[in-house]
Amino acid sequence: MIDLIKAKQDFKEYVSNYDSAHPRIALKIVHTYHVAENARKIASDLNLPKEEQELAELIGLLHDIGRFEQVRIFGSFSDETTVDHADKGVEVLFGEGQIANFVEDRQYDKIIQKAVRNHNKFEIEKGLTEQEILHCKIIRDADKLDIFRAFLEEKLEDVVHMETEDVSKEILSPQFAEDFKKEKLLLFSNCKTNMDFLVAIMAFIYELNFKESLKIIQENDFLQKLVRKINAQDTYTKEKLQEIADYAMNYIKRKTK
Repeated sequence: MIDLIKAKQDFKEYVSNYDSAHPRIALKIVHTYHVAENARKIASDLNLPKEEQELAELIGLLHDIGRFEQVRIFGSFSDETTVDHADKGVEVLFGEGQIANFVEDRQYDKIIQKAVRNHNKFEIEKGLTEQEILHCKIIRDADKLDIFRAFLEEKLEDVVHMETEDVSKEILSPQFAEDFKKEKLLLFSNCKTNMDFLVAIMAFIYELNFKESLKIIQENDFLQKLVRKINAQDTYTKEKLQEIADYAMNYIKRKTK
C-alpha cells in the first residue's frame, strides 16, 4: 500500500535538511511536485489502476532526490562534471535505505529503483519487465514536461547556468536547425552554442511516449512561449527558432490525432 500523504510529508521533512533559500534547491522542490503531478495525470489518462497511479506519483516525488546532495556537495546540476543525479538518487534511496521513509511496502522497490535510475538516461536499459518499462516511460515524460515549464517560469541561470539576455544574442547552428526536422533527440554533446542547447531541449518532444504528454505541451503552448522568452536577436536564429516551433506543433498535431 502507498500512503501518498505520508510520502509527501516525508519528502518535505527530507528536503528541510537542505537550504531552501538556495535557488537550485528551491527550484528542485517545486520541480518535484510538478513532476509528481504530471506522472499522476499521465497514469490517469492511461486508465491505470489506482495503485499504479499512486506508484507513478510516488516515483515522481522521488525521481530527483539525488539532486539535493548533488547541489549541496557541488552547487551544480551538471551530471557530466559532478555525479549522475539519477544514480545518486538510487544510492540515497536504496544504498542509504531512505526508501523505507517514503513507502513501507517493499514490493515496489525494484520498479522505483529502475524508474529513478532510468529517468535521465539517453535510453531505458534493456531487460526490464513491462511494468518497469511503463513506469520508466511515465517518469521520463513527466520529467521532460516540467523541464519545459521550468525553462519558462524559472531563471535560466538557475536551471542551466545561462543568462537569458546572453542566450538571446547567440546564433543557432545551421546543422541543428536541420537536424530538428529528423524527429529524434539531439545530443547535447553536439551543441556548439547555448541556442543549440535550447533546441535540443525542444527536441524532447520526440521522445515523449504518451498522447497526454504531447497534449500538455500543446495546451500550455510551451514551445512558442519559449521562443518568445528567448527573443533571439540574430535574424537567422529568430526565423529558424520560429520555424522549429511551428514544425514541432505540427508534429504534435499529427501525433495526437
